[in-house]
Amino acid sequence: MRLLVLAASGDTFQPPSSRDFVLPPIFGDITKPMLLAMLSVLIIAAFFLVTARRAALVPGRLQFTGEGLYNLVRNGIARDVIGEGFERYVPYLVALFTFILVNNLFGIVPFIQFPTMSRIAFPAVLAALTWLIFNYVGVRRAGLVGYLKTMMFPPGVPWVIYPLVAPLEFAQAIVVRPLTLALRLFANMFAGHLLLLVFILGGDYLLHAGGVLALLSGFSFLIGIVMTFFEALVQVLQAYIFTLLTALYVAGALAEEH
Repeated sequence: MRLLVLAASGDTFQPPSSRDFVLPPIFGDITKPMLLAMLSVLIIAAFFLVTARRAALVPGRLQFTGEGLYNLVRNGIARDVIGEGFERYVPYLVALFTFILVNNLFGIVPFIQFPTMSRIAFPAVLAALTWLIFNYVGVRRAGLVGYLKTMMFPPGVPWVIYPLVAPLEFAQAIVVRPLTLALRLFANMFAGHLLLLVFILGGDYLLHAGGVLALLSGFSFLIGIVMTFFEALVQVLQAYIFTLLTALYVAGALAEEH
């Protein structure tokens, strides 16, 4: 991955592109994104083991941090959105939020600097899991026919427009929801990282170009630094939004009427 190397080929600046996201295997068929995904699992497991190892009535800093992260998802998302019976979905939502969060933040971690979710396969798999869960919940609650009925024929809609509404509602639940979940996360991580590459590589090119252009490199690096903080905010928000929408879809599947 080009990141902190010269972005010049002769006298021409080579802008970053989608090619910078296609990484060669490190060994065998194992690529950097695959290693980062596995590393994130180890980091998350270690974090919760360490923060819960010496649990006390009055929490220390580590315990407070772990409990705060857990309660953010448990109370701020699962309980408030799903309501009664939310407890059974908390483990998945916590795992989902922390997994996305860590893999997103890899994009601004020095020497790693690659958001795993900028590879479409990872958001697609997470969206597929969410799709399976909320559809399973809906079918289990009302049966296949009942679930399809409440999904495709929302109450309060005149029956004469059901031929138009029904296929749209079906497509929204079966196709649009998982598709938008995956694409929203992927597109934000891809675009954000590409933008950081533009300013960092552009600044490096200007610096080595010399003359007046070298003076402009500082401006490019400054924007890159500012954008890094902005990207960190986006990375956290995207993890939160993905988890929140998952909870909303589960809540909708549990509701008596959609």
